[in-house]
Amino acid sequence: MIKAGIVGGTGYTGVELLRLLAQHPEAEVTAITSRKEAGMKVAEMFPSLRGRVDLAFTTPETAPLNACDVVFFATPNGVAMQQARALLDAGVKVIDLAADFRIQDIAEWSKWYGMEHACPDLVAEAVYGLPEINRDQVKTARLIANPGCYPTAVQLGFLPLIEAGVIDTSWLVADCKSGVSGAGRKAEIGALYAEATDNFRAYAVAGHRHQPEIRQGLARMAGHDVNLTFVPHLTPMIRGIHATLYARLTKDVDLQTLFEARYAGEYFVDVLPAKGHPETRSVRASNLCRIAVHRPQGGDIVVVLSVIDNLVKGASGQAVQNMNLLFGRSENTGLTQVPVSP
Repeated sequence: MIKAGIVGGTGYTGVELLRLLAQHPEAEVTAITSRKEAGMKVAEMFPSLRGRVDLAFTTPETAPLNACDVVFFATPNGVAMQQARALLDAGVKVIDLAADFRIQDIAEWSKWYGMEHACPDLVAEAVYGLPEINRDQVKTARLIANPGCYPTAVQLGFLPLIEAGVIDTSWLVADCKSGVSGAGRKAEIGALYAEATDNFRAYAVAGHRHQPEIRQGLARMAGHDVNLTFVPHLTPMIRGIHATLYARLTKDVDLQTLFEARYAGEYFVDVLPAKGHPETRSVRASNLCRIAVHRPQGGDIVVVLSVIDNLVKGASGQAVQNMNLLFGRSENTGLTQVPVSP
């Protein structure tokens, strides 16, 4: 049995980790932390977990994290980098769901996240946990940088095209939409029901924190820098990412066959039949990424539609997928949930 700890268990990614790990046949949550809610039973805060999780929140200082096999950080940016080294030194594997270890260029990370990095040497060691690309590296890692939600949907959508060398990487466009849970479980005017419902808006057009992460991933695929325009939007739904991706073809290729072949062995990536249109609700509460590829009017522009649940494949589900790889379990262990519909 894998003994798992969660640092920061009161947010949406924290409770999603609890939901998934409570159903995992080979993992057990043995510690969960929250400074503010220390002493409170988890099921008191999250009644959905009554009868499934019997733990109480504890402070990070008193939680038996060193006795865990793996610790997940479901915390704001800047927390994991302060605590990861001590856990790694104790032989504990670390999976960070925030951005502390995602961007290899430390100066670039500091520019976007507004703080000095506490352990740049660990950034160099961290493995970027997108299994569909880095599966072998994940298996032998100590420290996993779990990808962001937008970066997961965008990279999986562009991956077959870039690997095959059939698009112009100097002109890539990612037009993305997210549900309000992507902003986290906090009081914020833009996420209020009266503000977000019956409304649709773009944000961070001048620059979003996920932009350097996406560009880094796409550049690794291509073997050189890429030019990406990334525009996120907030939609009036709770869960879901919909990425509409555009690129210019440089070679004639059977796009449907290309995508089906690239993802033929991937349990969590579903390529829809030709002319398909994936919906966010078709992946709700699951670890799936559903993709469709189009070539409108037979022109030189390819359009890829990529959808995920931002809290599952975009965060906690992917973290559990990485945990399975770290400990030699089948990659889909505890992650075979059928999407919720309606």
